[in-house]
Amino acid sequence: MDAAGSARQDGGMPLFTRPVTDERDALLIFLDQQRESLRAAVLGLTDEQARATPTVSSLSLGGLVKHCARTERRWVVAGIAGEPLPGLWPPEDWPADFRIEPGETLAGLLSYYAETAGITDRIVAGVEDLGQPQAADPERSVRWVLLHLIKETARHAGHADIIREAIDGQRAATLDQAYQARTP
Repeated sequence: MDAAGSARQDGGMPLFTRPVTDERDALLIFLDQQRESLRAAVLGLTDEQARATPTVSSLSLGGLVKHCARTERRWVVAGIAGEPLPGLWPPEDWPADFRIEPGETLAGLLSYYAETAGITDRIVAGVEDLGQPQAADPERSVRWVLLHLIKETARHAGHADIIREAIDGQRAATLDQAYQARTP
């Protein structure tokens, strides 16, 4: 096991999370595992590289980090907790999620993402029943929101792997090992 609790086989990508204690813990640790994949994809990049769109897509690595952070914040703060998020919920400028604005840096976006993860952990810890309806959409439960966030974060982490390889040839397994080695 490495410092982050991920077992590795042949030095590859993390195959397992640490043992989980219950469903809530499992959902949060699997979400964090996908966040870590996205963070690993941007390891060592400059702000200019984080803004680059080296494929036919208009996606950038920094834009993916920003989008994942903002989307998670919407689903958890507005969706689960029912708290207001002016400017974020309801979305006023959806394409802005993927755009790195002047003055925004990769370090700042990563900090925002880490802050969002902390908010998610705090709000989900206060939920009595994962099957309860979320505040913004009573047709969907808190459990559904967390599963949706895992799916969406994993999807964008995959996009990030491809974009990073197009930028400098770095592959996910190598980046993940480097990221895990620097994480206490």
